[in-house]
Amino acid sequence: MGDNGTKLVALMPAVVFVLIALLETMQPRRALRFGRLRRWTTSLILFVCNRATVLLLAWIIAVPAAAFWAETKGIGLFNQIALPLWAEWLSAFLLLDFAMWLQHRLTHKVPLLWRFHKVHHADPDIDVSTAIRFHPGEIAFSVLWKTGWVLLLGFSAPIIIAFEAWLAANAAFNHGNIELPRWLDRIVRLCLVTPDMHLVHHSVIMREQQSNYGFALTIWDRLFGTYVDESENGRHLQSIGLADMQDARPSHAGISLKLPLT
Repeated sequence: MGDNGTKLVALMPAVVFVLIALLETMQPRRALRFGRLRRWTTSLILFVCNRATVLLLAWIIAVPAAAFWAETKGIGLFNQIALPLWAEWLSAFLLLDFAMWLQHRLTHKVPLLWRFHKVHHADPDIDVSTAIRFHPGEIAFSVLWKTGWVLLLGFSAPIIIAFEAWLAANAAFNHGNIELPRWLDRIVRLCLVTPDMHLVHHSVIMREQQSNYGFALTIWDRLFGTYVDESENGRHLQSIGLADMQDARPSHAGISLKLPLT
C-alpha cells in the first residue's frame, strides 16, 4: 500500500462519520433526550484526549510500528508462514476482529477495565458521537492489547492501518442514530453489526449489556452465544445508558473523565 493509498484508507472513518452524522440529522432513529451540543462537545474532548494518549504512547510503542518491527525481525505467526496476499488479509481481519471482540468482552467482565469502559456506556443518548466517546485509560489499554496481538500474529503495518480504519468506520456506522429498513438490517447483520444490533448492547438492562460485543463482525457473538436479536423492551422503547446515571451528568466532560474514579 503506497502513501496515497494509506492516506485514503485513513480518511475512510472520517468520511463514514460525517455521512452518518448527516443521515441521523435528517432522519434520526430516536429522539435525543439531551440533544447534541453538550454531548458532542464532551465526545470531542474525550477524542482529543485519546489522540493525545495515543501520541504519547507512540514515544514508547505504536501498533503499526510494532508490526513493522515484528516483520523485520521475523516475529509472529504470519511472519513464519507463506500465504497468498488475499489469505493473509482475510486471516488478519478475522483474527484482529476477534481480538477486539475479546477485548470488548473483557472490559465488561474485569472490574478495573469496566471502570474505564463505562464512560462509553454512560452516554445518556446514542449517536455517531458515541463512537468516539472513550476514556483515555481505555484507549491506553487498547493500544497495549492490540500491540500484543500484532507481535503474536506478525501482521504487516499496511494490514494494521487498513484494519484500524475499517474498525473505526464500522463503529461510526453501528453507533449511528439511524434505522435501516428491517429487511436490510436482517441481511447486513448476517455479517456486520448494525445500529439496531449494537443498540441492544447499550441497554440499561445489565444482561443485555453483556451481549453483542462485536464492533464490526457478528460472527463472534453468534459463535460464543452472546448474540441478542432485540431488547426485551423492543427496538423503540429500549432505554440506554447506565441505570444509575439516567440524567445529564455523563454529558459533562469533567464528570466523564472522573467517572472511573467514582
